[in-house]
Amino acid sequence: MAGPTGDAARIAVVGSANLDLVVTTPQLPRPGETVLGEGFATVPGGKGANQAVAAARAGAACAFIGAVGQDDFGRVLRDRLAGAGVDVRGLREVPGPSGVALIAVDGTAENFIVVAPGANGELSELDDADQGTIAAADVLLAQLEVPLPAVFRAGGWARAAGTTVVLNAAPARPLPAELLDLVDVLVVNEHEAAVVAGVPGGDPAPLLDALLSLVPRVVMTLGARGAAYADRQGVRLEVPAPRIDAVDTTGAGDAFTGALAVAWAERREPDSADEVTAALRWACAAGAACAQRPGASTALPDRAEIDALYRTTYGMSA
Repeated sequence: MAGPTGDAARIAVVGSANLDLVVTTPQLPRPGETVLGEGFATVPGGKGANQAVAAARAGAACAFIGAVGQDDFGRVLRDRLAGAGVDVRGLREVPGPSGVALIAVDGTAENFIVVAPGANGELSELDDADQGTIAAADVLLAQLEVPLPAVFRAGGWARAAGTTVVLNAAPARPLPAELLDLVDVLVVNEHEAAVVAGVPGGDPAPLLDALLSLVPRVVMTLGARGAAYADRQGVRLEVPAPRIDAVDTTGAGDAFTGALAVAWAERREPDSADEVTAALRWACAAGAACAQRPGASTALPDRAEIDALYRTTYGMSA
């Protein structure tokens, strides 16, 4: 998948950076239950950092705006981002601990995650350098693991500069209309869609209808079933995901979202159902490739891996 000018997509990410503490276990514990785990790993993560690394590995020129603490975790997180080719000049160091995510993964690749925001909760003020980074980008990619004022400020700058705003509304929460008015593409799973729309979950079609009253375009991830898309111009479509043997789905959603942002930026705003379909298929290939390996940021695929699975699954070149 190549942009019409051949230039690398420019992605600015405003989001979280966490160190993931990951335990593998035969089954996830129920409330009050203790289970024995089988393995433990520390993996740099956070939805924002994961999506920044995913975008960089997918071929974008990516800049990250976030915060880490003055601890060893913060140094690990900065090094991982920089090592993946992400511009970290917008990564602050603030007093206190870095963000941490506690993750358990069972034998079927299902997981639960608990996040302690740490330094991410201090990302409330953005500066002139951040504004310049966002204005220079093709796409601003944001999530909800940092304070809403930072997301709102970044979205306003993006709108003023003509930068496309892609919001991954995770973790799920009701969102103010003022923020949703700045969003060009909303990315949600089925649970997140129901929370943002304020309606019961279930069939994707009513959820998409409800979300289109809030934002102009919606991408809904459907897990192993793939992804659905709807916009106010009347385009509705679903794409299947590649069939794989999943090992760990922890980072799959971030791989999907980061790759989608790259595809969207390279197309410079997909203007047909065929182009949207290609972008969603490429993002699904990224998510599936990630799920074939353990870990989050360590499992994020590069462009060649995404292209290969895209060709194998959909029978065409990206």
